Amino acid sequence: MGGRAVRDHDAVRATARPTLRDIAEEAGVSISTASRVLARARTGPPRSAAAERVVAIAERLHYQPDLSAASLRTRRTRMLGVLVPRLTDIVLSTIYEGLDSAAESLGYQTVVANTLDSSEEQRRRAEMLLTRRVDGLILGDARIDDAYLDELAARRVPFALVSRSHPPYDSVTCDDLAGGRLVGDHLADLGHRRIGIIAGEPHATTGRDRAQGCLEALRRRGVDVPSSWVVHSTFDAEGGYDAAHRLMQDSTAATAIFAVNDMTAIGAIGALRDLGHRPGTDIAVVGFNDISIAGQLPVPLTSVRSPLTQMGAEAARLLVDRLQLSRPEARERAPVQLRLAPQLFVRASSDPSSTEGWTPGLRAGTASRA
Repeated sequence: MGGRAVRDHDAVRATARPTLRDIAEEAGVSISTASRVLARARTGPPRSAAAERVVAIAERLHYQPDLSAASLRTRRTRMLGVLVPRLTDIVLSTIYEGLDSAAESLGYQTVVANTLDSSEEQRRRAEMLLTRRVDGLILGDARIDDAYLDELAARRVPFALVSRSHPPYDSVTCDDLAGGRLVGDHLADLGHRRIGIIAGEPHATTGRDRAQGCLEALRRRGVDVPSSWVVHSTFDAEGGYDAAHRLMQDSTAATAIFAVNDMTAIGAIGALRDLGHRPGTDIAVVGFNDISIAGQLPVPLTSVRSPLTQMGAEAARLLVDRLQLSRPEARERAPVQLRLAPQLFVRASSDPSSTEGWTPGLRAGTASRA
C-alpha cells in the first residue's frame, strides 16, 4: 500500500507544474538560493556547482516562474507596456522586435498598444496598461506638445521614449539632425539648388529634426530653401504622394525632394511618375530609415539608415536600468538621451551613376548621450 502511495505521489509530481520548492529540494539548496540562481541565470552563466545543479534541474523540469506569485511579493509584474502610433508601420514593428527581444533577455515581457498617433488614444491606452500593473512604459508616439509625459513624470511612472524624443525625459532615437545633414550635403554635392522637403507630421521630433538638419546643411552650402518648399504630410505613401503634388505645382519646381521617411518617399516617387517625371533622372528623391524594400524598388531608393532594432533594444535596457534602481536613485539619476548614429546609402533615386554604398561620415553603432 505504501509503495503504491509513493508511486502515485511521484506520478502527480511528474505531471504537475514544477515549483521552485521542487527544484530547491532536488538540488539540495534553500528556496531563496534557487530563486537567486535562476534570476541571475537570465544574465550570465552559473557561478558555482550548486548553481549549475539548480539551472540544470530547472531546464530538465521545464520550470517556468509563477509571475503572479512573484508580483505579489515584489509588487512588480515584470511587464512593460509599449505604445506605438501604428504597429503596421514597418519602422515601428522593427523597433518593437528589437525592444521585445531585449526585454525578454532581461526577464521582462511586453504588451503593445496602437494609439493611431492621437493624444487622446495615447492617454487611454497608457492608463489601460497601467491599470494592468505594467512596471513601466515605453512610448514610441511622443509628441512635441505632449503634456501627458509631464503628468506621468509627476506621478512617478517609470517610462522611456523611443524613436521620438521629448527632453528632459529618457529617450533613444536615431540622431535625426545628423541624418538630415547627411542628406543636405549629399544633395548639395550633386549640385541641386531647388530642393523640396516633405517634413512629415509637425508634432513629431523625427520629421522636425530631419528636416532641420537638412536645411542647416544646405544653408551652410549656400542653398536657400523657401519655407513654402517645406511641406508637411502624414508618415505614409498617401501623404508623400499628396505632398509631392503640392511641391511640383510651383513653376520653378524642385529638382530634388527629401522625404523624412521611406514610405513618404515611395509615395512621392509615385506622384512624380504620374506627373511625367523620371525619379532619379529628372528629379532626385531621398528617404529616411532605409527599410528593407528601399533597395529593391524599380528605382532603388537613396535613404538614411536608422539602427531600428538597436533603437528598440536600447530603449528596453534604458527603462529596465531605471526600474532596477531604488526610488531615491531613480529620482536622482540624470535623464539619458541616447542618439544612435545614421548612415546614408546612396542609390539610383538620387544618383543614377551610383553603385550602392554608404557615405563617409557617422557610422551606425556609435552613439551620443545628451
